Parts: sequence; C-alpha cells; structure tokens
Amino acid sequence: MKYPFEASQEEVLTNPDAYVDAVFSSLASEFLIMPKGDGFLEYSVFASGYEALKCATEGFAQLTAPRVFNAALECPVVLVVLRTILGFTPPEWAYITSSRKGIEIPQNAARTLDRNIRSQPDRPLKPSATTGARINALVETACELIIEGCPDVPPDRLHRFCKADSLGGLSSVRQLADLGAPYAMLLYERFLGRPFAGHRDSVSELVGDGLECAIEEQLVSAGVTFRKTKRAERLAGFDQAPDFIIPDEFHAAVIIEAKLTEDDGTARDKATRVIRLCQMSEQRARDGKSSYEVVACLAGRGFGVRREDMRQMIFHTKGKVFTPKTLDRIVDCTALAGFRTRK
Repeated sequence: MKYPFEASQEEVLTNPDAYVDAVFSSLASEFLIMPKGDGFLEYSVFASGYEALKCATEGFAQLTAPRVFNAALECPVVLVVLRTILGFTPPEWAYITSSRKGIEIPQNAARTLDRNIRSQPDRPLKPSATTGARINALVETACELIIEGCPDVPPDRLHRFCKADSLGGLSSVRQLADLGAPYAMLLYERFLGRPFAGHRDSVSELVGDGLECAIEEQLVSAGVTFRKTKRAERLAGFDQAPDFIIPDEFHAAVIIEAKLTEDDGTARDKATRVIRLCQMSEQRARDGKSSYEVVACLAGRGFGVRREDMRQMIFHTKGKVFTPKTLDRIVDCTALAGFRTRK
C-alpha cells in the first residue's frame, strides 16, 4: 500500500480515496490505555482516605466540619474522598465555597491543593493560616451540602446531587456505607459520567505529549534543528503557534502539527487547523514571501471516521500526512530531509 507522502501531487489528485484508505489503515487508537501521571491515586490509597473519613465521622453519623478537618490534616486523601462524594471538580468546589462562605478561594489554589495531595498522599497537611482557612471553608461547605442532599428542581432539570449517595442527604451516604451500593444505580451514574472521566481529563495533555515526544525523537535522531513551542504560546504571523517549527519561527521552512483525538467531532476542528496552516503558507507564496511545508502527524481513532476531512488534509499538505506507524519516515519523505545532519 502506498502512502500519500510517497506519491506525487498528481497521483493523489487522481485517486484520493486510495490514499485516504492508506492513512486510515495506519491509524490506531489507544483510548483503552491512559497514562497514570504523577497525581494518580491507587485504589488502596483512596480507600485508606475513605476509611479515615468514615472512622472520623463514626460511619458518617457525625459529619461535622471539625471532625473532617482534623482527619484531613492527618490523612489528606480525606479531602479527595469528600470531593468525590460531592461529585465536584476542585474549581467547582472552590467556586461554591466562595459563594456560600464569602471567602476567596482561587480556582488555581484549589487545583494546586488537590494535585499536591494526590502527588504526596501520605504527607500530613501543615497549611498556612490562609490555606488552613480555605480548607476549613471547603470542608464546612461539603458537610453542609452532603447533609442538605438534593433539592427539588423542575422536571426538565437534573441536579448534580441526584445520585445514589446524595439524593436523600446524609442518610444516603450512611446507607451506601453500611449496605453497599445498588448495582443498577451505580451503572446508571457511570452511564452519565463514563468510567475514569475525571482522570481522562486530567491526563489529556500527557496523552498528546506522547505523540509530540515521538516526533521530537525523530528530529533529534536526524540532527534536525527545530523549535518546539509551548502550550498557548503566541508567535507573530500565526493565529495559533504550531507544535514544531523547523528551523525556527524567524525562517520557517517546515511546520509540524501533532494532533491526537479519539472523537470525530474534535477531529474536524483539528483537521481545520491543519488546513488553515496550509492556506496561510499558500497565501505567503502568492504575496511573494517565503512559504513553508506543512506536515500533519495524526493519531487516534477520531481521524479514522471523516473521509472528507482526511481527503482535504492530504490535498492541502500535498500528501504529508503521517501517523505513529509511519513516523519513522517523516524526515526522509518531507522537506525535513534538507535539514538532516545525522544518518
């Protein structure tokens, strides 16, 4: 099977579907496997936090802020467990606490506290006065919300506390702690939230970094000079900074975009981004300025769904579309070959 980067522009235009099939055949999905990351909590650690919270509150019979706060100082994972009972993200917990308690808790502060606990779960908390006040406010708010339970809402609305362990207030928590959870209800809540949703979101950048690292390895092994941009970095002349610029942004000859997606809707947006870079290069050529070659490196099952998007990317990049399976040929089959200094 011939890949588009091996064909001439005429060959690609004559039979584009064959080259779309070639790229599709080399796409693989890794959505079943995720990196753990530095802040991953093993179940045994999470369970120890749960038991510490359960013990401190006498089986959730005495869910008071002082009890929970003191337990959290000794076993910080208690705070992660408490947040999980609420079903909140750290910023959501901070926001609702700030609203109810009148104490400012920046969302970044909430994220940092949560990340530090997950990174060093066995390290007791010794917070400063400011951080201690914030933690106490978070705990007070959590206890109040859990005890209050799910309020009435209109029939066409769904409250976030309409779940097995918060629907009836504190009694729901005690019931599940004592008797175990009804399996059908757990399955339903999993259906609404999908397994590992929070963790998938927290490591999304690590997943994308894997593709970028593989590209970087190819460039380094070939001795190619390159500039790898930072996330959200702004560069003159670009709507959005490309992932790699060869040799640098002051004299760009090759642009590499690394795109990973497991969702076909997101794939369309990322394909549009690649095509936009190609169009910018074409406009530069029409204006008599130096243009650059755009190379697309794609991974994930999302790109294997939309044939027309793939056809357009192959057309605009003049066939320079690679996947992890064909990445070992990215230097030899693009303008990167002119920058090779090592065999």
